[in-house]
Amino acid sequence: QVRLVESGGGSVQTGGSLRLSCTISGSTSRRYTMGWSRQAPGEQRELVARITILGERTYAESVKGRFTITRDNTKNAAYLQMNSLKPEDTAVYYCHANWETWWGQGAQVTVSS
Repeated sequence: QVRLVESGGGSVQTGGSLRLSCTISGSTSRRYTMGWSRQAPGEQRELVARITILGERTYAESVKGRFTITRDNTKNAAYLQMNSLKPEDTAVYYCHANWETWWGQGAQVTVSS
């Protein structure tokens, strides 16, 4: 059974940084595209970033230049470095793998002004 576990959420002020980590168990991450989506209260879930097995990256327009997705297949992990955070980045962030087949439980990110 494939399981994804996120860590690294928290609360920061505007302009701060956070790094989310996602570890996959029950399989090896090198086989899968991995990504992050987020859902703010009252909003639909949106894709934030995705990285393919070849390292090709896709970002939502709202986070381009501020967020960076990376992966470390030796650790079965993916990461989301979030810089210059804004209050509108406040959401629950979910890690997913294999083109959004498997999802983690979510990590809360709160950015205060």
